[in-house]
This record gives sequence, structure tokens and C-alpha cells, in this order.
Amino acid sequence: MTSRRRRTRTTVQSSIVTLVLAVGVWALFSSGALSTGADATTSAASTPGAANTPGTPGSGTAARPTVTTSTPTPATPEPSRASSQSAADARATLAGLPVKGKAPATGYDREADFGTPWLDVDHNGCDTRNDVLARDLTAIVRQGPCKVLSGDLVSPYTGATIAFVRGNTTSALVQIDHVVALENAWRTGAQQLSQTERQALANDPENLFAVDGRSNSQKRSGDAATWLPAATGFRCEYVEHQIEVKAEYRLWVVPAERDAMERVLSSC
Repeated sequence: MTSRRRRTRTTVQSSIVTLVLAVGVWALFSSGALSTGADATTSAASTPGAANTPGTPGSGTAARPTVTTSTPTPATPEPSRASSQSAADARATLAGLPVKGKAPATGYDREADFGTPWLDVDHNGCDTRNDVLARDLTAIVRQGPCKVLSGDLVSPYTGATIAFVRGNTTSALVQIDHVVALENAWRTGAQQLSQTERQALANDPENLFAVDGRSNSQKRSGDAATWLPAATGFRCEYVEHQIEVKAEYRLWVVPAERDAMERVLSSC
């Protein structure tokens, strides 16, 4: 009897131990602490930040950040529509300009009639030449708030790139062109303007481009009938500016000039 009770007691104790171990193992599986090899792989692949390939995002080793610079793909441009509209506007304005012959250039004096180059007519503290250089050049270097010492220009008249450096022998490589040349303005109505109006014309940003010096020297005081930019793609904008300026300052065009403007605008 004693032996049977001992065996029974031992069996009960073993059953209790076995039950405790089973409950413990079940608890470990339920918590995810224990898993099979396949389960571990699946867990790593599906858990953010789990180990995958060393050195890549999601690995135990922090990945080196990658900076990507890209230019967004622009929407489909509409240059032809915009150009056609501006050309149509210019043709309408041109049709309203008076057509006359040129007045004599007698008495024309650049400084006496249009003021000393360059003035500060907008009262921003900088003269017009430096304003235009700052507007039309890139990578500019200034001395103080106004004086442009250097920069890069893509001349609208030729498409050529020029490195501008201020200096006695280098400044002339980049010049400021009056789209409507001042002598041409004088001979097509500016004689009737006040001194203040003529100074405004000579310093009007709409009438000014920074360009290569050679083109400016070739143009001199020519109108659209005698000179146009070598860069044919810029001729529409060039002529549109001339028409706008002539309309703004109540100037007229001569017959050959009007015909040349119409030819340019017809291809815009």
C-alpha cells in the first residue's frame, strides 16, 4: 500500500510538472518569443525595421541617407499660344501707330536731350546700368548694394555667353542697348516730349537689354528695317518691345520700319 501511494504521489507530481511546462511553452509561443525558422523569416520580411539585406533600409545597420535632386517634369509648355497672342497684341498696337517719315537729326544730343547715362529714375539708389546688369546677368558679384562687378550674360541678340568683368578694358564686352535707339526716338517724335519724358524713355527697363557689345555697335541707331538680332528666335520679342515703347512714348514708325515689323510678327 505504501509503495502504491508513493507511485501515485510521484505520478501526480510528474503530471503537475508536465502541465506547468506545457503552459509555459504555450505562453512563449503566444508571445512570439519562440518561432520556427520559416516563421522568423516571414516576420522579418513583414515587420518594418526588421533585418533584410545588410546596408539597406530595414536592416539592423543604419543606412546612409541618400539625397536625390531632380527637376520636376514641366507641364506641357504653351510657347506658341503665348507668342501668338503677344504677336497679335503687337500687330494691333502697330496698326495704331502713326506712320511718317523721319525728322532730321539736327540738334540731337544724347546727354542734353535724354540725360546723363545712367540716371536713377526709379529712385532705388542704383543707376539704371547696374539695375539692368543685375536683372539680365546671372552669378553676379556686387560691390555694395548696387555696383555689379562680374556675372554671366547670355546675349539675347546672339545666344553667346559672355563673362562680364567690370574694368577699363572689359566692361565694353557687355553693353546696355536701347531697343528703340535714342537717336531713332529723337527722329520719330521724341523731340516733342518733355525732358522728363525723354529721361524716362532712356532709362525705361522695357527699352533696355544687356547685350554683347559687338551687336550693340553694329546696330547703332538702326530700326527694324535696317537691323535685327542675329538670333532669329529673339526677333519677335525684340520687335514687340520696340512697338510697346513707341506706343508708350507716342512715337511713330516710318513705312519701311512698319513693313519690317509686320514681316517679323507674321512668323511669330
